[in-house]
Amino acid sequence: MVGKIKIVGFAGSLRKESYNKAILRASAALVPPDAELYIFDLEGIPVFNQDLESSPPKRVREFKDRVKSADAILIATPEYNYSIPGVLKNAMDWASRPYPDNSFKGKPVAIMSASGSTIGGERAQLALRQTFVYLDMHPVNKPEVIVTFVSQKVDEKGNLTDEGTRQRIKELLEALVDFAKKIS
Repeated sequence: MVGKIKIVGFAGSLRKESYNKAILRASAALVPPDAELYIFDLEGIPVFNQDLESSPPKRVREFKDRVKSADAILIATPEYNYSIPGVLKNAMDWASRPYPDNSFKGKPVAIMSASGSTIGGERAQLALRQTFVYLDMHPVNKPEVIVTFVSQKVDEKGNLTDEGTRQRIKELLEALVDFAKKIS
């Protein structure tokens, strides 16, 4: 592979003060030197409509193009009702359709999740892994980044302050970059 590994990251939350957006932002400073992270905000992606999948709206085309041009994917997601948020599933549906034009196919992917609870988003990560099977994505299995009690690890400005969490994110990004190099 020539040049830096291009990673596109996105959060499964639209909330401005989202903790998952906070850990995604923190990731930008922790990316290995041989990689770069572009953060895509899912704001503005409309609800999936199969009637439009052959000629999707502009924001969807931007997302699909960004995913296609990436060497790897980084997803930060909250857990809603024991699964992934609708906004995340919606964006993934758009980017993977129509079926011959699956932007995620063959991409290595890493997952992070943050929650105010003791679970930290584990079930959302499991639900995403099921989706990855069908989309032919290749998840990084270790290390897992599950940020519990996140409100104690992010300051009032949305900065990740917990060094242990920063280290796990750094290790996850290193594993993602190494994996992307191996499967390219």
